[in-house]
Amino acid sequence: MIIKILFSYIMGYLGITIEGYYIERFINMCRNNKIAIWHLKRKKDVQLDFRVGIRDFKEVCDIAKKTKCKLKIKSKKGFPFLLHRYKKRKIFFILLLIMIVLILLSSNFVWNVDIREKNGQELENIAKEIEEAGLRTGEWKAKINAKEIINKIRLQRQDIAWMGIELKGTNAIVQIVKADEKPEIINDEEYCSIISDQAGIITKVNAQTGTANVKVGDTVNVGETLINGWMEGKYTGIRYVHAKGEIEAKVWHTKYKNIPYNTTERKETGNFQNQYAIKFNNFKINLHKGVSKFEIYDTIETENKMKLFSDFYLPISVIKTTHKEIEERQKTYELEEAKNVGIEELEKELEQEIEDKESIVGKNVNTYEKEDGIDVYVTYEVLENIGTNEKIVF
Repeated sequence: MIIKILFSYIMGYLGITIEGYYIERFINMCRNNKIAIWHLKRKKDVQLDFRVGIRDFKEVCDIAKKTKCKLKIKSKKGFPFLLHRYKKRKIFFILLLIMIVLILLSSNFVWNVDIREKNGQELENIAKEIEEAGLRTGEWKAKINAKEIINKIRLQRQDIAWMGIELKGTNAIVQIVKADEKPEIINDEEYCSIISDQAGIITKVNAQTGTANVKVGDTVNVGETLINGWMEGKYTGIRYVHAKGEIEAKVWHTKYKNIPYNTTERKETGNFQNQYAIKFNNFKINLHKGVSKFEIYDTIETENKMKLFSDFYLPISVIKTTHKEIEERQKTYELEEAKNVGIEELEKELEQEIEDKESIVGKNVNTYEKEDGIDVYVTYEVLENIGTNEKIVF
């Protein structure tokens, strides 16, 4: 019975009002004849509203006569009545047919390229290179050679560990895994020394194999040898080894900023204006006139592509442009105030740069006054392990 009711929604159904003293008998006779009636609403003791499929309407009329009930059609719903309503509107059906044909044709093209980089790792200019390799919006799917595109990108870039392309509907899903940047690996069998990769003051030396070339308190620059890749014995003489050890040094992280005494502060007022445009592939139609009503503003543009299903994009997108009003104010700093602003901003930048906050052992602040502002330098002294392997070339 439920399937029959659902089928009636497609094939068409009628909204009926019936009046009479034998309504219960009418309902029973419909059920006995397996006629689906639904959405029953009793208004009065002698009046009932219900729905029935158009195929069962003739039988319902016969039962109404037998039970001496009056029957009245209140509404007509469903696809057949919709066709009848618009049968004289040829333009509507022509447009509908054109739209269906265009959708079918558009399914053979790619209208969205979805680049998914694993673990939030962003690769610079990857979207442009994928487009240049042959995967772009508006491209015919039959012409897209996924393997060829992947090979082109992999040959151009060394920072990609894996890449895959999947075509779903009109959506091209590009998945990329970024390659880890690994230092040159030197086998334990190869002779090497450990050299400094940062400038600093040595605070700890632990040479496991090899000969220490520095001691606590020494100042070293980048490229200086910390542990030599050789050892000298009284009876064995000099023999070369794969140097291993731990060198800790006090290194410096410095940031600089100029704070002018007179500056302009920008602040959002909370007022905004939205403007919309429709884009058909590369053709854009603005739905607004003129520029923003604000004198000073920031602009944010977002593009939402239209789609029928999760992976069936259309060559149509809605572009929303938001203008946020900005208020500019002239700000004047005194010497100490400018100095404090600079120090605070630089400390935030340095603390974001240094992962291990406990390794910070000191801070130096230097300021230099100028006519129009102040130069602020903040240096953090940090304890870090330094040194990298370097092959010994004979």
